[in-house]
Amino acid sequence: MPGTEVKNFDSPDEVRPFEGNGKADVLKIGGQTVGRGTFEPGWRWSNNVKPLAGTDSCQVSHLAYIVSGRMGIRMDDGSEVEVGPGDVFACPPGHDAWVVGDQACVSVDFGEFGEYAKRS
Repeated sequence: MPGTEVKNFDSPDEVRPFEGNGKADVLKIGGQTVGRGTFEPGWRWSNNVKPLAGTDSCQVSHLAYIVSGRMGIRMDDGSEVEVGPGDVFACPPGHDAWVVGDQACVSVDFGEFGEYAKRS
């Protein structure tokens, strides 16, 4: 029987820099991939991750917890929501997102983080 697996974001398995304005620290644990995104002020998915993804909008689903900062999310249908510290959100594929304000947004994502912001 396998034991308890423990990892820490201070020693990530992988670091994925965005095209400016932040990075994703990635842990592979328990057969899953968990990401901690640090999105600096000025970060926007359509500017900083779209060049890596090669899609018109983010096609990854997210199940995330906001540690600090704020993020706006606009779905392809035009609906918008803003999330902040303490919020947990589930976001399906088909969206853009951006940092709101002048504080970095830090989130921990338990969704489909496996290929998010991964260079090909």
